Amino acid sequence: MSRSLFDRALPLASLALLNASLTFVNVWPTPRIRWDSALSVELAFAVLLLAAARSHAASLARTIVPAAWLVLVMGRYIDVTGPGLYGRDFNLYWDAAHLGNVAAMLGEAVPGWLLVLGALTVMIGFGLAFVIARAAWTSVAGGLSKPTLRPALIGAAAVLVSLHAAQALTTLRWPHAVPFASPVSPAYARQVRYVLAMAPPFRGTPAPGDGPSMDGPFRGLGGADVVLVFVEAYGAVTFDAPRLADTLVRPRAALAAAVHDAGRAVVSARIASPTFGASSWLAHLTLLTGVEVRDQYAYVGVMASTRDTLPRAFRRAGYQSVAVMPGLRQAWPEGAFYGFDRIYGRDALEYGGPRFGWWSIPDQFSLARLDALELTGASREPRFVVFPTSTTHAPFGPVPPYLPDWSKVLAPDGFDASAAERALADRPDLTNLSPSYARAVAYALTTFAGYVREHAADRSVLILIGDHQPVAAVTGPGASHDVPMHVIAEPGPFVDRLRTAGFVDGLRPPPRTLTTMHGLVPMLVDAFR
Repeated sequence: MSRSLFDRALPLASLALLNASLTFVNVWPTPRIRWDSALSVELAFAVLLLAAARSHAASLARTIVPAAWLVLVMGRYIDVTGPGLYGRDFNLYWDAAHLGNVAAMLGEAVPGWLLVLGALTVMIGFGLAFVIARAAWTSVAGGLSKPTLRPALIGAAAVLVSLHAAQALTTLRWPHAVPFASPVSPAYARQVRYVLAMAPPFRGTPAPGDGPSMDGPFRGLGGADVVLVFVEAYGAVTFDAPRLADTLVRPRAALAAAVHDAGRAVVSARIASPTFGASSWLAHLTLLTGVEVRDQYAYVGVMASTRDTLPRAFRRAGYQSVAVMPGLRQAWPEGAFYGFDRIYGRDALEYGGPRFGWWSIPDQFSLARLDALELTGASREPRFVVFPTSTTHAPFGPVPPYLPDWSKVLAPDGFDASAAERALADRPDLTNLSPSYARAVAYALTTFAGYVREHAADRSVLILIGDHQPVAAVTGPGASHDVPMHVIAEPGPFVDRLRTAGFVDGLRPPPRTLTTMHGLVPMLVDAFR
């Protein structure tokens, strides 16, 4: 290849590389990427800006431009992998606050040396990427300085910018539309809006919507204890995806058998959660207030209000309201808003067994500890309990062994040493979370079956509802927000009212969505009455 031909080809090859760095797409369900055949309008716009700089182009191509380009590449990666892994956009303002906990969870799920290696790889990768970007942009700047290439590069860039604008701003159907990748700049603009929305003087407290009336004596419950379990990440995908549904046939059958043997009824429905993949607290606040809370802005607004809550309503009906929060490691001011009489966090539960991942405490232990702390004694006020599980929380492992003998659950040495050791060694595969998720949900269903059998002699009501679907790495793209809900109680008027509202018998909810999570509250309150 002649020198002149090489000088013309190198800027074009650099442009192809730069275009690929802003048009890649996610490989579901992993953090990996693959190249796409789309074009980047931001690359075309950057070429025009560099051409306009003229005498400063070479200097900019070595410093500012490659640094800014890396910011765009990082934004592109977050923009395509966030929905691919979690099923929602990444909110830098709110999600960044939880990155420490995420890192700690990963530290429990993977060996420390692998985390260190990953961090070093990222740092080296950023350095190498900057070197490559600087070389590519220096080559493009060199091409713009050549009279033979400059008009062609500027003309091609101008045509692409014009085509993108025409396709984006018109409603006409283009028979041969040029495929453009989604620009990254709007993603950063969204992040800026998120920050500004919560920063003075822009911050405002969103007004909560009207919630349902929760007043009533709740006679329909007949004074029975009510245990409301938010089953972490228990989504409709456990019914909709054959790979998961087949795995869960036996534990679901065990729960159904326990319900039958205890003389209970079970009715089920599909409920649309306000969140997906994470942010469980949005679902908790929605169900406990009857106000739809779909984002952190609404969460702040409702928390700043004087909304009524289910714990307060149960207190007025003569119940003691209790929160069992095994994942709670610090002060929880939200508890005062909800109106709980007592809150049992991780320390108050006094778990002394093996640590099963970041969340430490097995759900079976939390339920057994609840019984010991609150649900014993004949002459006492009935309890309304809210319990968010933790074993089914991402990354879905390690999953503790289930103990059929519940008398051993609270003992520090209740686990068989070899069984616990095998469970702790079975770490989740972060590139394929579905098997770990299935094992965690199977454990949860088995635990609930055992709990129903333990309470066969009383009249307690067990409400199981998923707070949201698992991450998109498990559900796949395009999954709904639906979660299963099961109500296990004595046959009678309470269950009959739920059937009238649209619940069906058994553990399999119908394929249609019955209502939203905030729309569920008046159904429950009416049934309680």
